[in-house]
Amino acid sequence: MELRQLRTFEAVVAHRTVTDAAVALDLAPSSVSEQIRTLERDLGVALFERGPRGMRLTAAGERLRGWARRLLDQADQARRDVAEARPVLRLGALETIAAVHVPAVLARLAERRPDLVVEVRSDGARDRLLDAVAAADLDAALLLDTGNDLGGLGFGAPAAPLAFLDLDPVPLALVAAPDHPLAAASRLRKEDLYGQRLLVNVPACSFWLAGERLLGDRVERVRAGGVPVMRAWAERGLGITLLPWFAVADQVAAGALARLAFDIPGLSLRLVWRADREALPGMREILYASAASDAVGLPSPADHGAARR
Repeated sequence: MELRQLRTFEAVVAHRTVTDAAVALDLAPSSVSEQIRTLERDLGVALFERGPRGMRLTAAGERLRGWARRLLDQADQARRDVAEARPVLRLGALETIAAVHVPAVLARLAERRPDLVVEVRSDGARDRLLDAVAAADLDAALLLDTGNDLGGLGFGAPAAPLAFLDLDPVPLALVAAPDHPLAAASRLRKEDLYGQRLLVNVPACSFWLAGERLLGDRVERVRAGGVPVMRAWAERGLGITLLPWFAVADQVAAGALARLAFDIPGLSLRLVWRADREALPGMREILYASAASDAVGLPSPADHGAARR
């Protein structure tokens, strides 16, 4: 059993087909297939069920998944220790929050772990970030979520042992043009919003999901685009939109937008990682160093049951 075979095994698990795994690894599909067959032959068990919809792990494959990640992590740690390399945190982040919230996290890490090298990868797709964490291509990822479970906002999570910690609150605001009929109301009820045009991005967008939880299907959704487009359309009176407060605060202060008087539960800046990677030397302390020191209910890094799974 070789490390390269375990990396190939993880790639097939993450991408579900030999072809996609080969693309990710920059290998020929025949090479990926041969490595998997060799690994299965060496172990004496079938690791995958082959089907028209891709590769699914067998019970033996599920057992190997945890071992593969631990062995690869230990090999990486040994390589860094021998080379006396600085520890590296590969951190993913949603593009929506990369400009505003990620710098504060990086500043905390720089203050508390000056020895740490942080490599940031921003992405507009939450699913890609979560898949990268599950496949250990990223050590952790920052995204928006709510509730006591991962995916409480309404998105699915990969079948991997993921843990998370909420770092900072992310307030939301429902905004409209200053001359919008709802802008003058001193207080709005949910029923007042029914039938309104809600400017949205795509169904996977965090703010679409937040609006879905808040208003269901009682509003008319108008697809506009990303945050700048939704904000600009709202300024021009084309509808109302639900956005993070940091994205509209300047426009509200300047009078270009009005914040509607409607109570909206905020979201959380959530750090997600593989729970089984906490066993790596220093990894748990690195992850918790990213949290604000005054975070409510922040568990101690020594409390191994604190992070939610």
